[in-house]
Amino acid sequence: SGVSDMKVTEYINDHLYPPIFQALAMILLALFLSAVGNGAGTVGFITACWLLLITAWLSADYRLRKKRLERLLKLADALEERYLIAEVMDKPARADDRVYYRILSMAGKSMLEQVTAAKRERREYREYIEQWIHEIKTPLTALKLLCGNNKSEVTRTMLLELEKLNHFAGQALYYARSETVEKDYLIREILLSDIIHQAVSDNKQLLMSNGVRIRLEVCGHTVFTDEKWAVFILNQIIGNAVRYLREMPELLFDAVRTEEGTALRVHDNGIGIPPEDLPRIFEKGFTGTNGRLGNSSTGLGLYLCRRLCAKLGIGLSAESDGNGTAITLAFTRNSFCRLTEEG
Repeated sequence: SGVSDMKVTEYINDHLYPPIFQALAMILLALFLSAVGNGAGTVGFITACWLLLITAWLSADYRLRKKRLERLLKLADALEERYLIAEVMDKPARADDRVYYRILSMAGKSMLEQVTAAKRERREYREYIEQWIHEIKTPLTALKLLCGNNKSEVTRTMLLELEKLNHFAGQALYYARSETVEKDYLIREILLSDIIHQAVSDNKQLLMSNGVRIRLEVCGHTVFTDEKWAVFILNQIIGNAVRYLREMPELLFDAVRTEEGTALRVHDNGIGIPPEDLPRIFEKGFTGTNGRLGNSSTGLGLYLCRRLCAKLGIGLSAESDGNGTAITLAFTRNSFCRLTEEG
C-alpha cells in the first residue's frame, strides 16, 4: 500500500520489538508483585494502567507519523521536480529519519547537477545546430543562383535536390527551436495569398518536376500569424501531398471565413489516406500504409505541423477519401486581432 494508506498492522510490524519487550516487562512485574504478597486486584490494576499507557502512546505515535507521511507525500506530488523534495520538506526530528533525509539531500543534489549539465549540453547543441543551419543556407543559396544562371537538365535536377536540402534544413531548425520556438514569433497581419505564393516558390522545382498544377480560390483573406512558420507548415503539407501523386496532379488552396477566423484548405487529388490510418497521421514517425509502399516517408512532416500549429494557435485537421486528401488550417482571431480590425 502507499504511504498515505499505512495500516495499523504495518505500523505494528515496523515497531514490533518495543511492544514485545513491554509485554515481557509487564509479565515479570506481575510475577514480582505477586511474589512479594500483593493481591490479584493490585497486580491487575498496575498491569492495566501500564497497558493503557503503552497503547495510548503507540496510538498517538501512529496517528502523528501517518499524518506526517501523508503531508510529505502530498508535498512530493505537488512538485514538478520531485528530486528537490529534500529542499522543501521539514528536517525530521528522529535520528534514523535524519539519515534518510541526508541521503535524499545527497541524491537530490546529484540529480540537480546532472540535470543542469544535461540542460547546458542540450542548449549548446541546439545553438550549434542553429548556427550550422544558418551557415549552410549561404552555400545553398549560392548553388541555387549558379544553377539558375546556368540552366540545363543537370542544373534543374540539382535545383530539385537543393529544394530538398532546404526542406530538411527547415525541419532541423524547427527541431532545434522546438522548446523555445515561441521566442521566435513575429505575429502580424498577412495575406494568405502571400504565404501560399512563398510556399509554392520554395517548392517550385518539386512541383514543376512532378507536373503539379496549382489552383488558388478566394485566398485574399488576411490572418494574424507568423509568416515564416506559416510558410514552413505549408511546405510540409505540399511536400507530403507531392509524395502521393496520381496522374494529372493538382493542389487546390481555398480559404473561407468562419466564426472563429479564417480556414485555409489545402486539397490534393492524390491517392488519399486509408480510413484506418487517418486518425494517426499527425503522430511522430507514423508512415501508414502508403508510406510503406516505397515513398521514403519519414513520418515527420505532419507531426511537425501539429506541434507548430499547437504553439501558434492554429487549428489543424485532415480529411481523405478516394479523391485525395484535404488538410485544413484554422487561423483563429484573438482579442488583439479584433481590436486591430475595429481600429
